[in-house]
Amino acid sequence: MNNWPEGWHGDNGGDRYGRGSANAQPEGARVMRQVGRGPGSGPSAPPRGGVPPQPPYDDGYGYADDNFNSGYNTGQVYGSSGGGGPEGPASHGRPAPNWRRRIKWTAITLVTLLIVVSVSTYFWADSKLKRDVDLSKVIDRPEAGEGTNYLIVGSDSREGLSAEEKKKLRTGSAEGKRTDSMMILHVGDNGNTMISLPRDSNVEIPSFKGSDSGKLYEGTGRQVKLNAAYAEDGPELLVRTVEANTGLHIDHYAEIGFAGFAKIVDAIGGVEITIPPGGMKDTKSGADFEEGKQVLSGEESLAFVRTRYALKGSDLDRTKNQQKFLAALASQTATPSTVMNPFKLYPTMGAGLDTLTVDKDMSLWNLASMFWAMKGVTGGEGKSMNMPISGNAANGNLQWDEAKMKTLVEQLKNDEKVTVTE
Repeated sequence: MNNWPEGWHGDNGGDRYGRGSANAQPEGARVMRQVGRGPGSGPSAPPRGGVPPQPPYDDGYGYADDNFNSGYNTGQVYGSSGGGGPEGPASHGRPAPNWRRRIKWTAITLVTLLIVVSVSTYFWADSKLKRDVDLSKVIDRPEAGEGTNYLIVGSDSREGLSAEEKKKLRTGSAEGKRTDSMMILHVGDNGNTMISLPRDSNVEIPSFKGSDSGKLYEGTGRQVKLNAAYAEDGPELLVRTVEANTGLHIDHYAEIGFAGFAKIVDAIGGVEITIPPGGMKDTKSGADFEEGKQVLSGEESLAFVRTRYALKGSDLDRTKNQQKFLAALASQTATPSTVMNPFKLYPTMGAGLDTLTVDKDMSLWNLASMFWAMKGVTGGEGKSMNMPISGNAANGNLQWDEAKMKTLVEQLKNDEKVTVTE
């Protein structure tokens, strides 16, 4: 018995939709009529990017209704309004980017990254500082004056050098440490001043307390070269001797050895220096330079600043060469190409910090202040000079000019502009 309504029988022929019909079509395939947009509107070309006109609606049963509105809007394209196509109004599917918000968060991200890198670098550098010099062990110290006084020492420390490097740098293998260069750097409000102290300067070793033993050694009036104080009991006795013989209070101490000096130069790619006419040759230091402008490697730079026997003024001329080299080194180190390049900056800082020895109260800010003051002085912004010399002492050492030295110290203590000349 057939319970299907008429026209729904599975075997009913024709093109009507029915179960089992050979012409079965899904509902979605039925042809939809075009919606009229007004009286008399008929088929017309579709708007560009729109939907083509549709034939009149036929419900499949032979009935058609010209007034039937299916709700299908031929002018509506999903994702656009008003029938707009590629050339229609702007799409509302994706909002315009908020550039102000993007710039704001980009700036916040960059600032945060800069702070993190800066703080990390600070603690990394601070952890590498060797604060081995205890100035509290220095006795009978003069009163501190205005400004800040640094005692800067270049030692022949071979710490960190292999046997091959010692041979290459011609440092020898002597035990202990000596100093080839000593400078007082005064940083103040009325101009910075750097005074080189020749290693052959004649000084008296005062009473002092042993840096390791704590034992008090009474002064006997011994007259020695300045670098002998360093060799006898290290930085503390050197500071004590400088203070006792000048009357100037030393606030901070900084020392760098052979290895660090050479590595700094190599890290920045060498230092350009001008060799005076006649060139420079010294078998003891290893210097062998022709006259003229040239770039020195770390090994060559060390030979340059240590040379004395090839110079007419010996130790006095050597201190001038050291100041000249420091000017070139500082100006080439503190450049954007080094400071802004981490592949140069960190090796340079690491090379210096690895062999840098400072006093226990030296902070990175003090160290930075010292460096920038050195850069300024050696670059012409300040005064650079040797300690005034009056001649030779009876023992052949260089004798300081007492009158000029006292005037110089008073001007430094009061942070006045230095008028004393060599």
